[in-house]
Order: sequence, then C-alpha cells, then structure tokens
Amino acid sequence: MLTVKEGEYVTFRTGSSLATIIGSLPWFRRIFIRERIQLVHGHSTFSSMAHEAMFHGWLMGIRTVFTDHSLFGFADASAILTNTLVLQYSLANVDRIICVSYTSKENTVLRGKLDPRKVFTIPNAIETKLFYPDIKQFYENPTTIIFLGRLVYRKGADLLCAVIPKVCTRYTARSMVVFKVCTQHPQVRFIIGGDGPKRLELEEMREQHRLHDRVTLIGTLPHDMVREVLVQGQIFINTSLTEAFCMSIVEAASCGLHVVSTRVGGIPEVLPAEFISLEEPVPDLLVGAISDAVRRRENSQLMNPIEKHEAVSMMYYWPSVCSNKPCLHRYANQGIGFGIIYIVVAMINMLFLAVLEFFDPSYGISMADDMPRLKSTKFSKSPAHNMPKDPECSMNHRLNCDMPFRNIAKTLPK
Repeated sequence: MLTVKEGEYVTFRTGSSLATIIGSLPWFRRIFIRERIQLVHGHSTFSSMAHEAMFHGWLMGIRTVFTDHSLFGFADASAILTNTLVLQYSLANVDRIICVSYTSKENTVLRGKLDPRKVFTIPNAIETKLFYPDIKQFYENPTTIIFLGRLVYRKGADLLCAVIPKVCTRYTARSMVVFKVCTQHPQVRFIIGGDGPKRLELEEMREQHRLHDRVTLIGTLPHDMVREVLVQGQIFINTSLTEAFCMSIVEAASCGLHVVSTRVGGIPEVLPAEFISLEEPVPDLLVGAISDAVRRRENSQLMNPIEKHEAVSMMYYWPSVCSNKPCLHRYANQGIGFGIIYIVVAMINMLFLAVLEFFDPSYGISMADDMPRLKSTKFSKSPAHNMPKDPECSMNHRLNCDMPFRNIAKTLPK
C-alpha cells in the first residue's frame, strides 16, 4: 500500500521550496517512526525535501538511497552552487546512489566527488502493457510525426521550431527543422503535445508558414492519454539538448514508433540502433534523419510495431529491472569551510532530535497499521512475465541484501 503524506512546505515560483533542515525534523521524525520506515529514497538534485529526508533519516539510523535523473554542467553559477553546497554534502553519507544511465553516473560522480563503487546504474522502466501498438492506425494513417514533451529550451523546443517548416514547406534560410521536412514530404503531418513558454514560438511558426492543417498543437496531455496520441503516428521525434534517460522514447518505441532523436547525454544507451536514428542537435541533420525515416515508412521498411513492442517489453520490464537493483562521517572531507559548517548543522540536528525524543518520546507515537500483502502482482502480460524470479530480488530490503538495518531504537536517546 502506498501512503501519501502532505508536507508542510511553503512553495514559491515553479513549486520550489527553500530548505529548512531543522524545521522539517519534527514531522519527518514522526513519519519515520509511525510508518516504521526502513529505507529513505530521495529523488532529484534540486529537491530540498528529498535531501532533508535523507539527512534526517541518516541521523535516525535509517538506510538512505538517492536517485539522480538529470545531467548538469560544471561551469555556470547554478551548477556550481548546486554541486558545491548541495550535492557534495547531502550525498556524503548516503548509503547507495542510483543513476539512470552510465552517462548520468559519470556526471553525478564528478559533480558530487563520490566514490564510484557506491553509485549504480539502473535504467528506468515502463508498464509496457499500457503502451501497445495500434496496427490499423500505424499502417492506414498518413505519415505522422509525434512530439511529446515540455515546450522549453532544454527539451529542444527551438530546435523543433526550426525543423518542422523545413519538413513541411519550401525551404527558406530562416526556417527550421519542421519547415524543411514538410517541404520535402508534402503528406507529412506533425502532432505536438505539451505546453511551456516556447509554445508561442511554435504557434508563430505555424502561422508564418501556414501549416495549420499539418501541425497540430494539443497542449497539456494527461499521462493516461499519451498512448492514444502516440499510436496515431509512425515516427517519434525527440529534440532534447540534454537528457540522462529519455522515458518518452521508450514509451514511443513500445507503441511501435520509430524514434528520431538528438545524440545527447544517455540517449544512445536507451534503444538499439535499429529502433532509433540519432543525430547531433543541428536542424539540417535532424531533417535528414526524419526524411530517411519517412522514406523507410513509405517503402514499408520500418520494423513491425508488434515485434518492436515485444522487444521493448523484454528490455524495460519493471520486475526484470528491479532484479538488477543493488543492495540498497564524511562531512569533514568536503573542505575546511563548508565541511565544518555541515558538521555543526548535523550536531545541532542531533541535539534537536534528542530534545524531541525527550518531549515527544518515540514509544508514545502510535504505529500505523500494516496492510496484508497481496499473494501475487501481475505487472504485465508481456513474455518477460514468465521469466524466473531472481531469489535475491525482493521488496523486503532485509532479504534483498546483506546490509543490516541500523536499530532506530538504539540510536535514539533514552
């Protein structure tokens, strides 16, 4: 059973929240004790709540795991502050770190100055039974190129705006990728799902080149409708400028689409070469890759969508991915300045933890009721469902690895 707790955070722009550290300790402590938490798993470098939860969990003797999904630089001010003030200290005492690709692992190790031996690469997975092909639409619909994602600079919205006119109408020096593709292939149409600050530029491009009948902007798309949009096309385009692991191309491939993507970050690790066409993030190169995919579609040379779906089901099947999960005092080494500051913060937090134990003892906190476990869970009807279970793969952390849990009762003051 999944229990959702509402955090008492004050948010500002884009839902961000400032770190409080000590301020969040009382209610994190009650949650950890009441729910008998055995493992704290934080996600995202920019999540203050995740870093605070792992910090408090470590102080209470709970094992901690951190998963990083994104790639970041080293030179800009934001990256320097994040790497120095957050990552290097927050991850100093984390037990295990998970990255979604080998490129992401290398990036995280360098940014956080981490021991590579405690960083593991585990790809994301999808529920493939939710993303299955529609054979009728795949072969009967006109050639359709799908884009699903946030319309922001990082996701290559400017690049997309450059490509579409080149595909749809006569090439001009000022046009971009879509314009070129539409010029060379008059029957090609685009469906763009997503919203963001770059949507206005796409609407202006469509207006300027009079592509209303060939470029459809559907705006924000609920996740349960993603498959319904994907199966309308035969080609999926991803224009991200940086990406650790792109889930959208896995979902598209599971629906039988051929993927055209920029060769950035961890994307080359995600799909086999016959499933994806990779090019540098340059409009003309992407136009060439799209044109080649369109010609293969017109000549019936694209892989059968059912075969592609079955292959993706074997590669990105949750129980199979989970079977590869690893078994899930260093602040002073992070520098004389901020290292000492973090030691002081940790000591203050430990004192506050002792005060809370005195005024609100853990034995007085009522425990949450346990829910009975289901005898079996059917994740998917894919062939991978019949694979033998790894005896070391278990949702129970005690059986899954040799790392014994620290006894919370022993770490709390009497």
